[in-house]
Amino acid sequence: MAHFITRNFGKYDVFSIDSYLSIGGFSSLKKALKMDKEDIASLITKAGVKGRGGAEYPMGRKWSQARQVTRPHHCVVCNADEGETCTFKDRELITQDPFNLIEAIIIAGWAVDAEDGYIYMREEYAHLCPRLINAIEQARQRGFLGKNILGSGFNYDIHLYSGAGAYVCGEGTALIRSIEGKAGRPRMKPPFMKQSGLFTRPTCLNNVESLSIVPHLLHDAAPYLAQGTENSIGTKLISVGGNVNKPGVFEIPFGTTIRQIIYDLAGGIQENRSIRLIQFGGASGKIADDSVLDLPYTYEDFAAHNLIIGSGSILVIDERMSVIDFLRATQDFFLHESCGQCVPCREGNRQIKFFLDKIKAGTQTQEDIETMLTFAKVMPLSSLCGLGETAQNALQSAIKVFPEVFGLMPKAQGEQA
Repeated sequence: MAHFITRNFGKYDVFSIDSYLSIGGFSSLKKALKMDKEDIASLITKAGVKGRGGAEYPMGRKWSQARQVTRPHHCVVCNADEGETCTFKDRELITQDPFNLIEAIIIAGWAVDAEDGYIYMREEYAHLCPRLINAIEQARQRGFLGKNILGSGFNYDIHLYSGAGAYVCGEGTALIRSIEGKAGRPRMKPPFMKQSGLFTRPTCLNNVESLSIVPHLLHDAAPYLAQGTENSIGTKLISVGGNVNKPGVFEIPFGTTIRQIIYDLAGGIQENRSIRLIQFGGASGKIADDSVLDLPYTYEDFAAHNLIIGSGSILVIDERMSVIDFLRATQDFFLHESCGQCVPCREGNRQIKFFLDKIKAGTQTQEDIETMLTFAKVMPLSSLCGLGETAQNALQSAIKVFPEVFGLMPKAQGEQA
C-alpha cells in the first residue's frame, strides 16, 4: 500500500489540535496563504487530480473557474454524502484525519476567494459529526478560522450540516437544496453552481478525498508525482467489498492491477470461489467479469474497457449470485432512491425493474428485452440528474459482458454494441 493521502493515519490524536500541529499540521495552510492563488490551482492541475466523488472533473480547473466568477460571497462545499454502495473511503479520512480535512477546506476557501465553507455529512455518518465539530472549534480557537486568519486578512469559517439519508443528495444541486432546508431534489442547470449555488452564492463543491489530497500536495508534491502513470498520476483511495476475505480501504498507486487489489490487498475470494462479476464505482458504476483482472487501475485503461473509476469502490460478487439477481438488487436500490421528480428516471427505473423480474421468472419476450434496452438508452439522455443518467450503467454494461443472460447473441468482433 502507498501512504501519501493516508500518511497521517494513526500518527496523532484526532481529538487534539496540538497533536495535529506536532506532526506539521496547518503548515500547508500557512504556505498557501503566502502563495498566489492561481499557483495553488496549477499545482493541483500538475498533479492531475480529478474529482473523486465520481464525476472525475479536473479539480485544478474547477478551482480556477470558481475564482474567476466575479460575483461576491463565494463559498466552498465539501461533499461528505458518501452514498454510493460499497464506498467508504471518505469515512476513513474523516475518522482518522479530521484536522487535515478542515485544513484542506480552509485552503480551498483561500484559493477560490470564499467567505464560508460548508460540510454536508451523510446521515449514516452522524456519529462522526462530533469529531468534525471538535476539529472546527479547535481550529477556530487557534486562529485558523474566523477573522483575519493568521494575519492574512482572510476571513473564513466552516459550518457542518447533516443530511437525512437520501442517496440523491450526493448530486451537487440536490445537496445544496438540502442544506438550504428544501427537499433534496436536483435542479436544472444552468445556472451552474460556480455561478449560483448554495444560497445563490458562487459555489465550489468538492469531495472529501479530493480536498484531503491538497494539504499533502502543498507539503511535498514530489512523492505523489513520482507514482502512478503518465495520464493517471499519484495514488488513489479505494474501498473494496463484497465476497472478499479482507474488505477495506486501501491507498494504491495508479497502475496497480485489479488482480493485485483483489487477491493481494483484499485477500482473495471467500472459500476460493470463482468471480461472477466486479462492479466499479458504486451502484452507478459499470460491471465486468474476471477477464479484467490484469487491467491496470487507471483512468485511461478503464475508459478503454468501458469502465469508470467513479467513487473508487470495487464490489466483488462470487458465483453464488446470478447476474440477473445482482441487477435486480441494484435496480431495487435506484427505484427506492430516485427522487421521482423527472419522468425518465421515475418511470424508467420502475419499468426496468418490471422487465428484470420477468427475466428472473423466465417469462420475458423478445419485445420485453428490446423495450428494456430502449429505456436503458433513453434514461441517460433525458434524466434531470446523475442518478437517472447513470442508473442503468450496470445493466448496459452487463448486456455487453453477459449477453447470453438476456437471450442475446454476443456481438461479432468489431461490431458495435
